[in-house]
Amino acid sequence: MTKSELIQRLADMNPHLYLRDVEKIVETVFNEISNALARGDRVELRGFGAFSVKHRDARVGRNPRTGETVNVEAKRLPFFKTGKALREKLNEN
Repeated sequence: MTKSELIQRLADMNPHLYLRDVEKIVETVFNEISNALARGDRVELRGFGAFSVKHRDARVGRNPRTGETVNVEAKRLPFFKTGKALREKLNEN
């Protein structure tokens, strides 16, 4: 599902809201999650999952094509851990 499909589905489920308002709501939610992660905060959506930031230290890597060693800089990466309710919903038979 793309973001535009999500917006359309939410608009269809809530006919009393204008499409532009639904779009603004979705954008605001995504922006707030992104801003929280950029600050290093953790975002938990009960029953769905938790977004957090993992820190990767700098290291020496290797170019697989040439075998040459390459310095890889330290970086921060987004990480998502599913919530219990979502895991159960995915695994019901």
